[in-house]
Amino acid sequence: MRPMLPVILSGGSGTRLWPLSREQSPKQFLRLTSSLSLLQRTLTRLDGLESETPLLMGHHAHRFLMAEQLREIDRAGTLVLEPEGRNTAPAIACAALLAGRDEADPLLLVLPADHEIEDEAAFVESVARAQALAEQGYLVTFGVVPTRAETGYGYIRCGEALEGGYRLASFIEKPDADRAAALVAQGDTLWNSGMFLLRASHYLEELERLRPDILMACRAAIEGAHRDLDFLRLSEAAFAECPSESIDYAVMEQCRHAAVVPLDAGWSDIGSFDALWAAKAPDAAGNVVDGDVVLSDTCDSLVIARHRLVATHGVEDLVVVETPDSVLVTRREHAQQVKGLVAQLALAGREEAHSAAQVHRPWGSFQSMDSGERYQVKHITVTPGGRLSLQRHHHRAEHWVVVSGTARVTIEERTFLVSENQSTYIPIGAQHRLENPGKIPLELIEVQSGSYLGEDDIERLDDVYARSSDEN
Repeated sequence: MRPMLPVILSGGSGTRLWPLSREQSPKQFLRLTSSLSLLQRTLTRLDGLESETPLLMGHHAHRFLMAEQLREIDRAGTLVLEPEGRNTAPAIACAALLAGRDEADPLLLVLPADHEIEDEAAFVESVARAQALAEQGYLVTFGVVPTRAETGYGYIRCGEALEGGYRLASFIEKPDADRAAALVAQGDTLWNSGMFLLRASHYLEELERLRPDILMACRAAIEGAHRDLDFLRLSEAAFAECPSESIDYAVMEQCRHAAVVPLDAGWSDIGSFDALWAAKAPDAAGNVVDGDVVLSDTCDSLVIARHRLVATHGVEDLVVVETPDSVLVTRREHAQQVKGLVAQLALAGREEAHSAAQVHRPWGSFQSMDSGERYQVKHITVTPGGRLSLQRHHHRAEHWVVVSGTARVTIEERTFLVSENQSTYIPIGAQHRLENPGKIPLELIEVQSGSYLGEDDIERLDDVYARSSDEN
């Protein structure tokens, strides 16, 4: 029996966790439940399974984040880049087509990158039961055994009993509170987890029968794919023609052989702050805190501080989330509606809706510390071996002060080292490059001054990461 091929879906945006999760740094890359990110937790969860090197489907804008998070935990993976999100049915179709290129026909274990599972042994046991059904030709999804009446999840109704699971009778959209209570009381429904185990060829056969338009577009996207460093980029034009559809609607609801296997493993999709509150085990007063937080006469609340002290007094059932550029305050019962707030911010043209104060780059990250008319101060971190592009700016000069580590600096024809407590100056229009030749992170303060300080004032002359001038 061939090992399974894990397919990690890493294209989500996680807007219900704003301001922690942003479009440019969504929740799968955040460390919300442990010292590992949710993506890293998903990858390490595979250790209990006999599986092949995973295939990760992600948005092209997150490619370096994905690669860096694999590097941090010393994991290999095939990184496939979607030019834009098209939901789960096309993503899984592309993974199945790639898996069949060498005439292999593996079972695909499809896992979202942003879920939490506490009991990994129970997860492995459920996968084994699903594998037996998938070997018989079933397309299998995992249904989470409900622990409460939850309005934030969709439900699955179970049909006829099978060995290790049930026939899938139907999907149920996210219900209101009364409907959720009734569904849980029925005893024949499970939460929809969005995880699947299916034979690649069986999925493609069903997709061709039910949604040939999706399959045709995905085939064209694979045929037009090209290598970009360590990434495989799907054809932008072909993938743009693909309809956006979930696997639930495109295939599973109409599939001839769909099954569901119960999963009772402490699962959460961490899809809202209320779910994060539950996943992090509240204290005796019902509070969950993270960061520099002081509570007084506070109960049943989630309080997160990322940048400064946050203190609460005389409140209950609140979510308070502080980041360097934004603060969210809402009642826990309204946590599911944060997505609408983010849409309102985006409509107003607020940059905070999309990008975080800390901006990730393939060479490291930077964070704005202060800004005003004609100046900006940034804290820059360059990872060991990291190398910024050879570039120049037409509207600003820069002053670099090294705080820790050693910088290799190129300005025009001159290359030299700058050590801790030393500085250098880059005039407007000068070609320059910053590198970290050392073994520890390079930390420096950059002071920009000039008439225009936007990130698009970068003319790249050479870049080891093959980015264009208008790319991050």
